[in-house]
Amino acid sequence: MKIIFVDGYNVINSWPNLKIDKEEGFEGARQKLIRIMENYGTYKNDKIIIVFDAHMVPGSIEKQEKITKLLTIVFTKAGETADAFIEREVDAIGRKYEVCVVTSDNLEQQTIFQRGASRKSSPEFYKEVLMAEHKIKIETEKNKISHKNNLSDNIDYDTLAKLEAIRRSE
Repeated sequence: MKIIFVDGYNVINSWPNLKIDKEEGFEGARQKLIRIMENYGTYKNDKIIIVFDAHMVPGSIEKQEKITKLLTIVFTKAGETADAFIEREVDAIGRKYEVCVVTSDNLEQQTIFQRGASRKSSPEFYKEVLMAEHKIKIETEKNKISHKNNLSDNIDYDTLAKLEAIRRSE
């Protein structure tokens, strides 16, 4: 299982489908990202940790919420950036597990790579997520088609022939 750290606001500001609108604001964009990552993580069987900066929120304490066994949301504490949190975590686990960090911050990408993790830019990860969503859609359609429950599958041939005769006689 791969562990993917997602710099939440970096991704929100990079992906066209997460643009912040006036009605929903940041909360709406965060919720969309969380739903997308939940689907992606389940499909790929990867553990995803989305990290949102709260370093500009005075008095904020670090909050971690486990949404599913594969998805965790982190809000950093006051004075700590998402980058600093991710670096600290990657330092602790980067050489023990397969770790990937999603951010378009070039300095962060270099730092992460030195600590044993791979990195992906936000646009590159966006393309990967879109491909996964497309594959999910195709597999879902296949399941719908293959699991159709036709009448002819559930009755004997004689009854089916009689029903067909009745249908044609009308």
